[in-house]
Amino acid sequence: MTATPTSARGEAAPGLHGEYKVPGGKLVVVDLDVVDGAFADVSLSGDFFLEPDEALLAINAALGGLPESSTAAEIAAAVEASLPEDAVLFGFSADAVAIAVRRALAKATAWTDHHWNIIAPSVLPTHLNVALDEVLTEEVGAGRRNPTIRFWDWEEPSVVIGSFQSYRNEVHPDGVSRHGITVVRRISGGGAMFMEAGNCITYSLYLPQTLVDGISFADSYAFLDAWVMAALKKLGIDAFYVPLNDIATGQGKIGGAAQKRLANGGMLHHVTMSYDIDADKMVDVLRIGKEKLSDKGTTSAKKRVDPLRRQTGLARAEIVAAMMDVFAERYGATPSEITAQELETARERVESKFGTDAWLHRVH
Repeated sequence: MTATPTSARGEAAPGLHGEYKVPGGKLVVVDLDVVDGAFADVSLSGDFFLEPDEALLAINAALGGLPESSTAAEIAAAVEASLPEDAVLFGFSADAVAIAVRRALAKATAWTDHHWNIIAPSVLPTHLNVALDEVLTEEVGAGRRNPTIRFWDWEEPSVVIGSFQSYRNEVHPDGVSRHGITVVRRISGGGAMFMEAGNCITYSLYLPQTLVDGISFADSYAFLDAWVMAALKKLGIDAFYVPLNDIATGQGKIGGAAQKRLANGGMLHHVTMSYDIDADKMVDVLRIGKEKLSDKGTTSAKKRVDPLRRQTGLARAEIVAAMMDVFAERYGATPSEITAQELETARERVESKFGTDAWLHRVH
């Protein structure tokens, strides 16, 4: 993707080109010029389906003249407004057109616009793992680190609660004490994760928010995990998203995702998948209420999770290796390590934030 910005004198910026492949859908391509700060000579194309034919010209005309500063939402609204009442868009959407336009302007990015790094699993205390999520997201947002995926590892049995969850509503104190559980709070939302050593697979994506520019909050989950669905498919597992953030197969839920966007433009996308969970211990430690169970269409917390070990018969390390291989193949990712400075900053965050009672009990 190449984009030439408008000059300071407001002349034309010709030949801008943007592409967006809709997850599970079609390719959307936009070519345009920018003349005196506005879109000109807009041409939409792709392998999508659109009826009636004249709707294509209507979209092009509606985009022409829009300010270069238009947001993705404003571009999508212009596309929607241009469509005749009987229009049918198959394999793409007004939002997809907006993303392609923003990519042409270099205001939204694609996976291949970035050099990705992979940090392999290394055993770290759970407090340090959640602190690193904040630190590495900040580093990517500040441009000091390439976009990165990091696979977790840990030893102590833990519960990681979401940023907005109440400690007292999520865990049984007696169960926590009885099983020696470390409870920590992460910066992303979502639900509690019961994590014994080796019982789940957890990874964190640290990315610039430009990668999801124009993609709705809900759609960004499946977009950012398309690669892991491909990895699971390679292992013989047909996985899919259950809105908003659950990952499941026909045999049950296998994991969930959570996100956090920082003010500096960095973004965290965090996923935990169950590998070999001790369901009895999980329900002894976590409070999983009837309301949550009814929402998932089940009466037992034990039935909500169907671990990857049973579904694949593979060792946890084999599954992680397959995920890392698929990510590297798709995005040209190269190995990286946590730097000494990042590790030191994370340790400081544990002392000042993540290891404190004030943070752990910030929601009563």
